Amino acid sequence: MAAPTRSRRISSTPLRPRKRKDKTPAAPPKPAAVGPVPKPDAPPAPVIEFRGVAKEYDSGDIGVEQATFTVARGDFVFFVGPSGSGKSTLIRLLIKELDPTGGTIRVAGRNLSEITEKGVPYYRRNLGVVFQDFKLLPNRTVYDNVAYALQVTGHSRKEIRAKVPDILRLTGLATKLHNFPDQLSGGEQQRVSIARAFVNHPPLLVADEPTGNLDPETSIGIMQLLYRINRTGTTVVVATHDREMVDRMRRRVIQLEQGRVIRDEAAGFYVGDESTREFAARMRDGDPGPDADLPVSRAGKRAARRATRREIDALPREHDG
Repeated sequence: MAAPTRSRRISSTPLRPRKRKDKTPAAPPKPAAVGPVPKPDAPPAPVIEFRGVAKEYDSGDIGVEQATFTVARGDFVFFVGPSGSGKSTLIRLLIKELDPTGGTIRVAGRNLSEITEKGVPYYRRNLGVVFQDFKLLPNRTVYDNVAYALQVTGHSRKEIRAKVPDILRLTGLATKLHNFPDQLSGGEQQRVSIARAFVNHPPLLVADEPTGNLDPETSIGIMQLLYRINRTGTTVVVATHDREMVDRMRRRVIQLEQGRVIRDEAAGFYVGDESTREFAARMRDGDPGPDADLPVSRAGKRAARRATRREIDALPREHDG
């Protein structure tokens, strides 16, 4: 018996034609409204800016003449030159111990001529200042000398107790906190001075001949300390006649002569026209440099060369950071 067949039902509804896709390309997006092109970020303002600065003393002597330069944030700069060239005058102008007779000085964008006499102490609280003669309080301990810098800026006792031991450890004075200045060596007194200058972590630290009264070995430790402070981000400016330190560290050098800036070199020697080969030859020949005026025997020169090389090898080089 054959299987029944299924009949297909035919719909009476007519078929609708399929819609064709519109192949017309979509209209392009409307252009954005034309406005001012954003300007690139401006470079940060320099920490120090001298523009045509001059200083003439009442005696008629010229301290600085037409000094123009800038120092960027985080720089390490040496002011070099013979005695009377204007190094210390620049430092005294920076800390507003002197006022210029011409030109403009700005620190962190602020025109120093706008700071009144009453405002000078508040301005200096934002600086770290290190002097050749230390300027410590003789009747206060190491701890109290450093704590004093925090007290005058309104820090609480709790903050002082936290900060002072830290800075004394950084400067190698952790075992000297109860000593008085006259119980310390010259190098230790200068470390106290640096600790006091840096305890507030100022953006700018200024040092005027910080190794001038110290022996070579102690001077190396002081410069290493200033280098470590600079690595924390603090801008450091040092006025010095310490030729070996400047030549070894190869930081930026601003050279002065008779009050004028005659050289500004990014990684310079103490003497600008001395090449690396000339410097090596001078060290090999035992020449102590133009500042020395005492005769030295050959044996003494050899010993001095060996000692100097050992000492300056302890300092960081420019490629170290």
